[in-house]
Amino acid sequence: MTRTASHGPVRAATEVVRTARAGAGADALSSQARFRIDRGEPVFAGHYPDFPIFPGVCVVECVHRAALATAPGAGSPLSLAALESARFVGAVFPGDVLTVDAKWTAVEGGWKCTATASTDRGEAAKVRLRYVTGGTK
Repeated sequence: MTRTASHGPVRAATEVVRTARAGAGADALSSQARFRIDRGEPVFAGHYPDFPIFPGVCVVECVHRAALATAPGAGSPLSLAALESARFVGAVFPGDVLTVDAKWTAVEGGWKCTATASTDRGEAAKVRLRYVTGGTK
């Protein structure tokens, strides 16, 4: 399944590769999504013109979009409550495919998504997001 973004600085479409439940528990979900980072992404014009690097905030946006596309629980919508952590360990360049591997954990009032974003060169970021169920926090 592929979804395009309607908001935010990233134009890349969200391609959901897989979602899987490990066992019968509702809090045992993992997923994978991919983003093809096109050389024409508008963010490259200012970050940096002579040596373009995909900004960290855009990597976080990709993780968030991957999370929303694969969120557990069919009933209640999820809203982002917090960016608990983001650690950037490698660069993402024009033309890369950014793969987001996410694991979901049920927490009081919602879900925690722990994700690793990587390219063919290796890990680019580790991101932890917290979501609340049923709309706004």
